[in-house]
Amino acid sequence: MAVTSADVAHASGVSRTTVSYVLNGRPGATISEATRRRVLEAAEQLGYAPSAAARTLRRGRSDLVLVVLPHWPIGPVIDTLLDHLADDLAERGMSVLVHHGRGTRPLADLWRVVTPRTVVGLTAFAPEEVRAMRRAGIRVVGTRIDADDHDPSVYAISQRRIGRMQVEHLVERGHGRIGWAGPTDARLAEFSEPRLAGVVEACATAGLPTPVLAEVDLEVGSARAAAAIWREAGVDAVAAYNDDVALAVLAGLRAEGLAIPDDVAVIGVDDAPFARLACPALSTISQAIDVQAAYLAAATIAALDDDDDHPPRPPDMLAVVRRDST
Repeated sequence: MAVTSADVAHASGVSRTTVSYVLNGRPGATISEATRRRVLEAAEQLGYAPSAAARTLRRGRSDLVLVVLPHWPIGPVIDTLLDHLADDLAERGMSVLVHHGRGTRPLADLWRVVTPRTVVGLTAFAPEEVRAMRRAGIRVVGTRIDADDHDPSVYAISQRRIGRMQVEHLVERGHGRIGWAGPTDARLAEFSEPRLAGVVEACATAGLPTPVLAEVDLEVGSARAAAAIWREAGVDAVAAYNDDVALAVLAGLRAEGLAIPDDVAVIGVDDAPFARLACPALSTISQAIDVQAAYLAAATIAALDDDDDHPPRPPDMLAVVRRDST
């Protein structure tokens, strides 16, 4: 049976009001040091844990930051982002609750139950959702997948620029016929479509033919079939959606008897830990996930402090990591 504040009051010989004042740090309450110590010792001996729901009702808000994820597969990038964010907010005594969107249930059904202090979305919320949360006193940290038209109030990394940087690096290395290896998971379209658009734009800017497109599952047979298409088209470099797809491409090219990078160069995205362990080591685009997480945490903390000034964005979070595959 759960220990209640009444049990603590009985064990320490004081009223429940006194227990509440002591355990909740009520300002302006005159409690002697001896009484305060007696209540805290009784609470510790009994194993009393205050009700989060009751604390939320008293304060009108919880200690939660609600992070809303769309229906995306969780890979190392999102996992690392959430890990860094949770660490940074824990230093402020806040807990992160991650909601992985599924189905059509309204977001309001969730935030009305948990009453978070701040809601962070990894894609933009609908305007009516933002208005409803703000009316409820919840601070909202908005985000966006792509933001070539820079808005300092949102967190965003240009996915188009990632694709352009891949091609620019390949052109710099002397390659002139580009292939694109896209994912087969439709849930990744929000990322893959603008990255592909960036690849197409960069090829046009460099005066190169339209890239040769192929979707690649994370298995050798699919990647080998794509490699055969690229071989037939004279492709000498492949920009892959991310490092996972690029790793499959490396295997498919080898299975097709092509040497990397002599016959076909490969570049991925994310700088995942395994990228440097691939054979050959994988060139990639780093998104500086730790820097992104620190910025997002700073924006969240500013919202918690009711500070309308946005934290300064790092000058550039994208970088080419040059390794043996190109």
